[in-house]
Amino acid sequence: MQTAMRQATEWLAAAATDPRECKRQWHGELGIAALACGRFWDVLSVPEELALPALDALLGIPQPPGPALADACARRVAFFLPPDPTGRWIGSGIRYAGKGAWIAVPAPNRTVGRLRWLVPPNGTGALFVPAAVELALQLALGRLSSQARRRRCPTCGGPASEGPLPSAAPAVGRTETVTRDTAGP
Repeated sequence: MQTAMRQATEWLAAAATDPRECKRQWHGELGIAALACGRFWDVLSVPEELALPALDALLGIPQPPGPALADACARRVAFFLPPDPTGRWIGSGIRYAGKGAWIAVPAPNRTVGRLRWLVPPNGTGALFVPAAVELALQLALGRLSSQARRRRCPTCGGPASEGPLPSAAPAVGRTETVTRDTAGP
């Protein structure tokens, strides 16, 4: 287990401009370092109400998962994907960080705090498959839409007032539009 954690640490730190300084930052007061996207991975940041059901679905397939990072304050989950120079993802609340973007990342063993790993890197370089993430997000969005239509008013038992779903969009996936974000997951 110690070897796997060491490999994960080295893999993550390799994305830093100074891997030694990155490791020092992980052991410092905040325990977070800024790492570049676009070299080893890109990051797809999704609102947690959509991301968590999608992550559950992704963890149920035989493909080894990539890292998934939660930001408890922003209520977002970041999926680590293979670098994609075109970075074509779109959807309400969807943020894509590729080459030229940075992400705040805790040490790979951190499972508590504002930034914490839901699926820590394993050191092998495993990343989520974009097509699988896209499908899982679309399924999660469909479930959220269905649940919203079935909601009942707790007072009268009638249909609840229709309001926008938090992060609902006609579709979630890859298109020609690029949205880049450099402010964390």
